[in-house]
Amino acid sequence: MITLAPPPVTAAHRGRMLAVLLTGQAMASMDGSIVSVGAVTIREGLHASGAEIQLIVSGYLLTTGVLLVTCARIGDVIGHRRAFLLGLGWFTGASLLCGLAPDATVLVLARVAQAMGAALLTPQIFSLIHMHWEGAARRRAIGVYSMVLALGVALGQVIGGLVAGADLFGLSWRPIFLINIPIGVILLTVGPRVLLHSRTDRQQVRLDLAGVVLLTAAMTALTVPLIFGQDHGWPTWAWISLACGAALLVAFARYETRVRQPLLDFAALRPDGTKPGLAACWIIMGCYTVFLLTLTLHLQTALGYSPLQAGLAFVPYALGFGALSLSWNRYPQWLQSTLPIAGPITFAAGSALLVLLYRDEWSPLGSIPLLFLAGAGHAAGYSPLIAQITSLVEARFASAISALNATGPMLAGVAAVAGLGSVYFAAPSSADGLLRVVTAGIVLLAIGTTCAIRVASLARRTAREGVS
Repeated sequence: MITLAPPPVTAAHRGRMLAVLLTGQAMASMDGSIVSVGAVTIREGLHASGAEIQLIVSGYLLTTGVLLVTCARIGDVIGHRRAFLLGLGWFTGASLLCGLAPDATVLVLARVAQAMGAALLTPQIFSLIHMHWEGAARRRAIGVYSMVLALGVALGQVIGGLVAGADLFGLSWRPIFLINIPIGVILLTVGPRVLLHSRTDRQQVRLDLAGVVLLTAAMTALTVPLIFGQDHGWPTWAWISLACGAALLVAFARYETRVRQPLLDFAALRPDGTKPGLAACWIIMGCYTVFLLTLTLHLQTALGYSPLQAGLAFVPYALGFGALSLSWNRYPQWLQSTLPIAGPITFAAGSALLVLLYRDEWSPLGSIPLLFLAGAGHAAGYSPLIAQITSLVEARFASAISALNATGPMLAGVAAVAGLGSVYFAAPSSADGLLRVVTAGIVLLAIGTTCAIRVASLARRTAREGVS
């Protein structure tokens, strides 16, 4: 499919369009973690078993992870605008089912349906930004998008704690889901008026069904043991499943190079810098996910914080991430190119100092500058790099790069939680576990920094060749 240049559009129209897209992204991102805070209340209200609660919390992540690449390609088939609105409507309707669920079984099924809607709408957001924004405007849009994508998990914990704790209208945990209904209805009313169509040629785009089957099997085999293996002591079936998933993923990649219209077009990775750039982004997002989880657990289990207090503790991190995400594109060009290298280092330094100084006795005031620093480092290592990768990839590969940008961080987060989460729980104390996790994170972030340096060197070489 060849994507032609979009018609001229005003900055104000783009602003309204971005607001609709990012509000949809925020809803989908927050619902990945908002349930974790209300899990105890849900268990008591529905008399759910531990296994059912685990499915309610993890089923959302599992379903989205399995379907993201396929749903990104569906945007090419039916149009990214239509796919976004369809996913948004599906997500909103499933949220209503979640809020009205009479028992745990219905809630599990409704959460899977909700995740299907999220998997359909989220990849279209990056694709639409890639197609309808250019230059500095695109960099600003990606900065805001990155902020919403990364902070959705943390904000979900805060909002979930507020809503569940308030017991609105005596509905206990149900407003956690029902809050999506008015927001979704507003977006579905405004969205068709402001979202732009993407003009394409007349070539019919088809969905690679064999690729869908291969990738779905591979992602299921990989994510199920990563999500559930730790809680079951990493039994033999988990390792067999991981090996099968890896083999199926290799088979999928080989198959995709031979089909005419692949589900995931790996040609998007041909430009120099895309592969190490994506690897660096995935590493920093994986380290963020496990840092957020283990520090939250430490605050609650070792230091006696409530879920809401633990969620609010991350507000300085969110402010640091937001401040850098919204401002980096106004920095001088030499500084913008340095940020992806300095970002992982800053993130590692802020998180390490935080754990070394305050893991035994938390200081709300003392932790603020270090959390702010870590959040700013996270943004510096992610947002500018994603913008640079996007500039290297042609618009016709928008769905492929969107799928990689959505699936990679999710898998990295799941793998980090599974691997480093085991390290945390195996430690003799929560404080020791947190220190071990951060130490491992420093090693991973060093690898991410190496990848970012590779991208920067390629960018400098390209710039010199362009001048000559």
